[in-house]
Amino acid sequence: MSAPVVPTVRTAQCPPCQAADRADSIAADTRLHDPRPFAVYLAHHGCAVKVGITAVERGDARLLEQGALASTVISTGTLTAARRAESLLGTALGLPDRMSAARKRLARARPGTAAERAADLFATAQRAGELAWPQGQDRREPQVRDHAAAYDLPADGLRPDAALLPLAPGDVISGRIACRIGTDIYLDTVSGLVLLDTRLLAGWALGRAEPDTAPTAALESLAPLGHQEEQDALF
Repeated sequence: MSAPVVPTVRTAQCPPCQAADRADSIAADTRLHDPRPFAVYLAHHGCAVKVGITAVERGDARLLEQGALASTVISTGTLTAARRAESLLGTALGLPDRMSAARKRLARARPGTAAERAADLFATAQRAGELAWPQGQDRREPQVRDHAAAYDLPADGLRPDAALLPLAPGDVISGRIACRIGTDIYLDTVSGLVLLDTRLLAGWALGRAEPDTAPTAALESLAPLGHQEEQDALF
């Protein structure tokens, strides 16, 4: 069974299929029987530090998917204990467990230095270390990993001039990739630096344009530091 999805959505699934997928997921707390070891991490997004969990076997994948600028693992163990630790850090330290796309993009305008990000994470990890930790999660000595180089994020940040609007059949997107971070691609184009949310491409049949083809996709001009967006999914 198939159903059309409107251009403004950021997934190739219709709403009923999205709901069905989330009915059995870690994000919805309906798969707490998952036997894999899970890590509790702190992720730096420039303007704030968030707490999250990810399967240990995934390594840095979850951090790179969400566009974290730096991160550190503070404990590993069972999934249920990881959830308790995540809730503890949210309650005791006020750490969010998600970060909106808008805040992430604003942070990329002035990302700061790797040393500053590391200092923030170490300080937060130290505060977390003073809490009574849930049984089932073993603490880890914080080791900060900076991810800016993985994205080719410029040290002075990214300040896009425009963002791609939802697509229409036959639209052309063209430019040179300046940076790819999380689900966003920043393109150097004839219209300046353009933010492309790749989730808007979901469900579209894409073809290769001829070299030097002029872009025709509609753009939205942005304020100097970006624009508001909806929250990213937790997982």
